[in-house]
Amino acid sequence: MEKSAASTEPQGPRPVLGRDSVQVPDDQDFRSFRSECEAEAGWNLTYSKAGVSVWVQAVEMDRTLHKIKCRMECRDVPAETLYDVLHDIEYRKKWDSNVIETFDIARLTVNADVGYYSWRCPKPLKNRDVITLRSWLPMGTDYIIMNYSVKHPKYPPRKDLVRAVSIQTGYLIQSTGPKSCVITYLAQVDPKGSLPKWVVNKSSQFLAPKAMKKMYKACVKYPEWKQKHQPHFKPWLHPEQSLLPSLALSELSVQHADSLENIDESAVAESREERMGGAGGEGSDDDTSFT
Repeated sequence: MEKSAASTEPQGPRPVLGRDSVQVPDDQDFRSFRSECEAEAGWNLTYSKAGVSVWVQAVEMDRTLHKIKCRMECRDVPAETLYDVLHDIEYRKKWDSNVIETFDIARLTVNADVGYYSWRCPKPLKNRDVITLRSWLPMGTDYIIMNYSVKHPKYPPRKDLVRAVSIQTGYLIQSTGPKSCVITYLAQVDPKGSLPKWVVNKSSQFLAPKAMKKMYKACVKYPEWKQKHQPHFKPWLHPEQSLLPSLALSELSVQHADSLENIDESAVAESREERMGGAGGEGSDDDTSFT
């Protein structure tokens, strides 16, 4: 199994919020993320049905976005298959109906890269995109993938899309048997725009279970698909296979939400608020998913 790559940046505990410089997460960061995924204190259960549960962390609603945690039991899906699905960018284009464009930009270390993802939002909202630094680490039979938003000089915000911000997003995949696992999705994402943040927080609680169920269906079909599409090409497991150009951390900077323009979408806020009741609105399946 790979070990976390050593970063040239100073090591040590780094809170995700308030990060001032771009750094590749180290082993302590992965342990902290795992602990937060497994924590119960401070989390309120808001949804539990058919093997999927959603929690929201209590925070000041006027000052920041909620953290959301979604956990799903995956029968008939080994942990390593789910890990592959989350990494396989070509397969994502097949099963993620909300994706507009997604691609890897550059390689930072053997277990970290920078990537681009844009996705469709329900009309009349503008579509979103995001640039993230993603890192991953196998831990025995378990796996972690996590990311946060960065700025890349060659990929500035586009006029036709709203640049969203991943404050902290990631997955903990835990094996529960040879052909079963549990996945925990932990995220704090600001989709920007001018929709009230309480609308974003509430809608994400409904969208996350839909996205997880969609991912599960994709996992079931993945082994057959992969056998026909470069079955041995898995650079996330075999970094020597990577075809990405290398990039120095100094080329990147942290993307803070408050530095981005707020696109005026207030005209649709009221109608969406009215639809937020029990159905969770008409949001796309992956509004809160950044991998």
